Amino acid sequence: MVLYAGKLVLAPMVRAGELPTRLLALQHGADLLWTPEIIDKKLIQCTREENKNLDTVDFIIPSKTDNKPSTLVFRTFPKNEQGKLIFQMGTSSPTLAVEAALKIVNDVDGIDINAGCPKHFSIHSGMGAALLKTPDILCSILENLVSKVGKPYNKPISVKIRILDDKETTVALVERLCTTGISNLTVHCRTTPMRNREAPIRDYIPSIKEICEKNNVSLIMNGAIKNKVHFKELREELGLSKDIGGMIAECAETNPTVFSQNPLMWYDVCKQYIKIANEFENIIGNTKYMLNRIIPGKSEFYQYISKCKNMEEINHVIDQIGPDGTVINDPTEYLAKRREEEKLTKKRENDMKSQMNNGKKKHFLKNTSAEPKAKKFKAEVSS
Repeated sequence: MVLYAGKLVLAPMVRAGELPTRLLALQHGADLLWTPEIIDKKLIQCTREENKNLDTVDFIIPSKTDNKPSTLVFRTFPKNEQGKLIFQMGTSSPTLAVEAALKIVNDVDGIDINAGCPKHFSIHSGMGAALLKTPDILCSILENLVSKVGKPYNKPISVKIRILDDKETTVALVERLCTTGISNLTVHCRTTPMRNREAPIRDYIPSIKEICEKNNVSLIMNGAIKNKVHFKELREELGLSKDIGGMIAECAETNPTVFSQNPLMWYDVCKQYIKIANEFENIIGNTKYMLNRIIPGKSEFYQYISKCKNMEEINHVIDQIGPDGTVINDPTEYLAKRREEEKLTKKRENDMKSQMNNGKKKHFLKNTSAEPKAKKFKAEVSS
């Protein structure tokens, strides 16, 4: 409970919660970091590798063929993340949940079960918010994790849920969850059908807090928390004690420095983010995704980043951001030149392939046309 009490934390976010975002949030005051949801079956396939070049621990699905690279599923930087990292798992099976948790338990500081995400990639096969409709399964998952992983390894087990259709059913579910042995409950103050543009319902939090206190379970509230200042204001408005924690999602996706008393402007966030992304060899797809979340849609840099195809181009574009977010040198011509070079390179490669294929075809035709003549010559000699 001590680990979570009163903490302001980074939410589990698919794509957005990879290592560079987590480290940037940590640098600017995040108390704890949730990983993106990773499915139990995917984690079970992984092998653990210590990356000596980056000083990271990587969980990788090995390639089954020589032609395809291995798949990086999860990467952590223990030097900075140790003592701060909560691993979120997607699961609908107590057995698979335990098997997956045992793979990761020594490299994280807690295991969290996703019982709140309403999106298809999470709720298929009964995971995510689907678990709210199967409380027996959810409680079994948590009980098994507590007894077979949490207690033996001295690691806290937690769960993240959404509120249900009314206060009574929500409170009843919370009472069941708090008796499973979990250390923390995170409540997203929206129902499953509600979307992020809708105002969260925080009326249930005081009653949920009472149940959590009775069972020695800490409580974190989630939903439309903008930044550190806003979090403190919400606690005061709701009359909540300082041991209630807060979880920031969307606002941390667009600006991972919101955990600071004075968050940075987007252009400074970009520069700090790209430095970390380069240092830890973040994949370009994820880097572009995050930069286009951080950069305002109306900025010229949003379009510039969208046109980039490698880290060299991204670094060049970020270097053109002035101290107030203006353009130092327009990278349009640079990017156009890179695309032309790309076309020429592709054309040369296609021409070479075409020449090679024509050469093989001529060689084949020559050999096949000579074969009947040789047979005819042999027949004439024999006669």
